[in-house]
Amino acid sequence: MANEAKCIETPTEFRRYTIGAGAVLPIGTLLKLTTPNTATATGADTDEFAGIAWEESNATSTKTEIVAAVNGVWDILATGAAVTAGLIVNVGGANQQVAADSAAIVAGSTIGKALEAANATYGRVAVGRLV
Repeated sequence: MANEAKCIETPTEFRRYTIGAGAVLPIGTLLKLTTPNTATATGADTDEFAGIAWEESNATSTKTEIVAAVNGVWDILATGAAVTAGLIVNVGGANQQVAADSAAIVAGSTIGKALEAANATYGRVAVGRLV
């Protein structure tokens, strides 16, 4: 993976999800929720957001659970589209975020609120998780 989220303020709330043995999920990977209570790496716009990997899983790992942070403040790559400070953002692809629209909010793909703006020069945005 690439462009993992970087922790700015340490989270205080975590969840445990089931993962596939050998899943490649570096620390900071944005996770997609699947059923039942299973997480994989995000890959598409509006994937259902499950949290951010707080521990690593690699190709040789046999573990089948992972801890995910669900709050805190994170530096997350924007898709390239402008993001205004204060907007709600959602999953915009693999380890990316984009300004949310009403459909993304209903779909459950929101990550949190943009605490700064993204533009062509600086494409990473501090995002506070809505709990």
